[in-house]
Amino acid sequence: MPTSSASTTDSARSATGGVQSLERAFDLLERMADAGGEVGLSELSASSGLPLPTIHRLMRTLVACGYVRQQPNRRYALGPRLIRLGESASRLLGTWARPHLARLVEETGETANMALLDGDEIVYVAQVPSKHSMRMFTEVGRRVLPHSTGVGKALLADFPADEVRALLGRTGMPAATEKTITTPDGFIAALEEVRRQGYAIDDNEQEIGVRCLAVSVPNSPTAAAISISGPAGRVTEAATDRMVPLLQQVAAELSEALLTSNGNGNPAA
Repeated sequence: MPTSSASTTDSARSATGGVQSLERAFDLLERMADAGGEVGLSELSASSGLPLPTIHRLMRTLVACGYVRQQPNRRYALGPRLIRLGESASRLLGTWARPHLARLVEETGETANMALLDGDEIVYVAQVPSKHSMRMFTEVGRRVLPHSTGVGKALLADFPADEVRALLGRTGMPAATEKTITTPDGFIAALEEVRRQGYAIDDNEQEIGVRCLAVSVPNSPTAAAISISGPAGRVTEAATDRMVPLLQQVAAELSEALLTSNGNGNPAA
C-alpha cells in the first residue's frame, strides 16, 4: 500500500519517538505564548526555523480546532479553547502539589501555598492550612498583584528588569499596607535581594502581622512558586533560617515530580 505524504512528513515520528507534527504544533503554541500571545507567520518561521508552508499548514489545523485564531490583521493569536485546558491543568497542578505542601505544614507548622503567574497576576492554585488556631488562609483561585507578595517576588526574580517594569506599569503598585513596595526601583532592588539570598520574603507587605517565605519551583512547566505563611510572631528571623532550606528542598522535589511523573508518583507515559 502506498504511504501517504502525511505519514512521511508531518506524521513522521521524531527523534524522540513522538509524532513530529504534534511536537511542532505545541512548540508553535509555546512560542506564541512567549511572544505575548499574538505573532505573524514570518516571526514564527524565524524563531522556530520551520519553513513557512509547514507553519501555515499547522496553524490552519490549530485554527480549525479553536486553539489559535486568525486576527483581522492576518496575525495569529492564542485561541479561547486553550483557556479550558489551562484551567483544568492548573487545578491538577494544585492537586499534585498538595502532598508536598502537606509536608511543609507538617514540618513547619505553618500554612503552605502554591501560586502561578497568570498574565500579570498571581493566582493561588493550592493550599494546605496550618493546624494552629491562628493561621493564614488564602482562598484557592484568589488573584493578587505580584508586587506585594512573596510568591510574586519569587516568580519575577528571574525575569529581565525591563519586563518587570512593563508589568508593574500595567498593574500599578497600590499599597496593601504601609510596608508594601510601591516604586518600580524598590521592587527591582527587592528582586535582586531574592536572587542573592535564594528566597523571597513578604514582611507585612500584603497584610500586617503576616510574614511569608517563598521560592520558585525550578524548571516548572509553568512559572510556579511555593510559600510558607504565618503570623510574624512565629515566622521570625530565627524560624526563617530553619524553614527556607526545607522550602527549597520541597520545591526541588516538586519540580522533579512534575517533570518525571504523571502526578501520582508513577512514571510518565
